[in-house]
Amino acid sequence: MAMDVFGLLGNPVGHSLSPPMHEAAYDELDIDARYVTFEPDPDDLEDAIEGAAALGVTGLNVTIPFKQDALAVVEPDDLAARIGAVNTIDFTGDHPTGHNTDAGGALRALREQSDATLSLEDARAVVVGAGGAGRAIAFGLADAGATVDIANRTESKAHDLADEVPDATGYGLENLEELLSDADVLVNATSVGMEEDATPVPANALHGELTVMDAVYRPLETRLLRDAADVGATTVDGAWMLLYQGVEAFERWTGWDAPVDAMNEALRSRL
Repeated sequence: MAMDVFGLLGNPVGHSLSPPMHEAAYDELDIDARYVTFEPDPDDLEDAIEGAAALGVTGLNVTIPFKQDALAVVEPDDLAARIGAVNTIDFTGDHPTGHNTDAGGALRALREQSDATLSLEDARAVVVGAGGAGRAIAFGLADAGATVDIANRTESKAHDLADEVPDATGYGLENLEELLSDADVLVNATSVGMEEDATPVPANALHGELTVMDAVYRPLETRLLRDAADVGATTVDGAWMLLYQGVEAFERWTGWDAPVDAMNEALRSRL
């Protein structure tokens, strides 16, 4: 029986935490597999995916700058098509299929790491950022039954995204205080807080009834999460979302229940 090969398609991919996370899962379950990184030229994406299929690669994750372009090369499922991005390719069927596990990863992070009383059904959720991560999270929350308010620095982008997401409304960042006053969930889907000790959300807009998740995972404790903890909000760091999108990809490819603890330990030991 040949070894299974999984991997990550991106450019650049040197910084990725996916290899140690997935390899920990193979070790834990004694699966004969390897997870490798591929860095094709941006113009060679189609050749890379066709080549992977020809070589018998079982599955690929897809990251920047290929998530949108991969849609045209594989057969996307409904969610990936609506989000407009593929981050997971499955080669186990007759032809490569494309999926987006960012949405499910965010939802699972919120459900598993927040207060047990949090129900996304009928929740009021505020998503800051209308880029790739914001799109995936907004669609995921809407599908889970939440009402989604999207706040973005460029307000027109928030309106554009809200037009596509069911039950969503777009706003500028200046509306955050008012939006958060009766919100249940807040997600930062921007990169603010990654390079500097900054937050896209004014601290005085936060309150103890919120569950606050930050998609930024370097640092694990961002200014936003510190501010949220200070007012008694439930906090969910970005490594949980990263973990659960990997868990969903692993389970899709292998059909096995992922060893979540082993994957989480491998991920956090490198952050």
